[in-house]
Amino acid sequence: MAHARYKQLVDRFAADIRAGVLTPGMRLPTHRQLAAKEGLALATATRVYAELEAMGLVSGETGRGTFVRETALPPDQGVDLHAVAAGVIDLNFNYPSLPEQTRLLSTALRRLASSGDLEALLRYQPHAGRPHERAAVARHLLSRGLSVAAEQMLIVSGAQHGLAATAMALLHPGDVVATDALTYSGFKVLAETQRLELAAIPLSEHGPNLDALDKLCKKRRVRAVYAMPTLHNPLGWVMSLEQRKKLVAIARQYGLLIIEDAAYAFLAENPPPPIAALAPETTIYVSGLSKSVATGLRIGFVAAPPQWAPKIERAIRATTWNTPGVMTALACAWLEDGTVARLEAEKRADAMRRQAMARKILKGLRYVSHPASYFLWLPLPEEARADQVAMALLQENVSVSTAAPFASSDHVPHAIRLALGSVEPEALQAALKTVRKVVGDYSY
Repeated sequence: MAHARYKQLVDRFAADIRAGVLTPGMRLPTHRQLAAKEGLALATATRVYAELEAMGLVSGETGRGTFVRETALPPDQGVDLHAVAAGVIDLNFNYPSLPEQTRLLSTALRRLASSGDLEALLRYQPHAGRPHERAAVARHLLSRGLSVAAEQMLIVSGAQHGLAATAMALLHPGDVVATDALTYSGFKVLAETQRLELAAIPLSEHGPNLDALDKLCKKRRVRAVYAMPTLHNPLGWVMSLEQRKKLVAIARQYGLLIIEDAAYAFLAENPPPPIAALAPETTIYVSGLSKSVATGLRIGFVAAPPQWAPKIERAIRATTWNTPGVMTALACAWLEDGTVARLEAEKRADAMRRQAMARKILKGLRYVSHPASYFLWLPLPEEARADQVAMALLQENVSVSTAAPFASSDHVPHAIRLALGSVEPEALQAALKTVRKVVGDYSY
């Protein structure tokens, strides 16, 4: 009878939520209040809310209570690339582009077509790339303060593939990987797929709380740390040289592998040296051309210590065999003739203009960003809930991400991330004004 009563209560709550009787954002009775009202044991009341949360109908927030979720919002509204309805301005996913890129591609393809190497490009390539292409990538990384031998470079199908190949080669199911409490959503997906355990590092104002990382390593057997020291996604920080050295010292003390994600590093002017330059023996450096050139150019690169490069090369073989020869040749030609460097500089200037626009429109709202990044992080007022705000914006034809895809711990802050790089400036201006209005409505 108790089991039937418990299920009936779950079904009643679910029906009321779906019918709109219990509206999004409504605070439900506390566990004790529910138990007293329905004549249940406290454990049973807790179980009712746990099942409703598993169904995606409510969310429990420590210190605040249990709230009805906005069920009309797409699951994990965020950076998972989904079809955006016609007329919706996408501030959800970054694919920065410049008007001249199409012309550059056309010119590059004509140049490639007239070369004498076409037949070779249609064959299987070495798993890590041809020697002269690996050397071209190594020369490119010199501009980012990283000096590595061509033999340590591995060419992959985008930075995400580089992260996946690294995890497959060097980590095992059950390994503990320390990462920032807010981190790149793609690494979360990778960790779930590879059955890695993510341990959240608390955040400080300018980077991860490294004292907390040290305490974590004392308590747990941490295998690796995943870091974005230069242009963190989503918070935009650039770790100081002092912080980087401290992270390296912790890694050396506890024998940690460092996975350095530098996908957005090109946007920061004169940052401190990459962690891979400070600790080349224990750091895997991963980046690519998806953000600096174009998302369709699925070329990335991994710089690895000599002892680990063969293992990662084997993972490349197991996943893609090699990157497409034509695409790799095109990308390396652009690295060598300065096209990539020029596009990076132009996109850095473009990102700064977009941040200036956001700074002007969002004046008075508290947010976190870097002056040259393509995104900003907007914590919401105490009385606002992220899914409600995201849904309200979606109803105004603006798509944004909540914090859920980025949170590596059970605590998911009420915040939204705005990707600034995927729409024309006029559309971005209109979308930011909508964000200002919707979020501002919760500030009074």
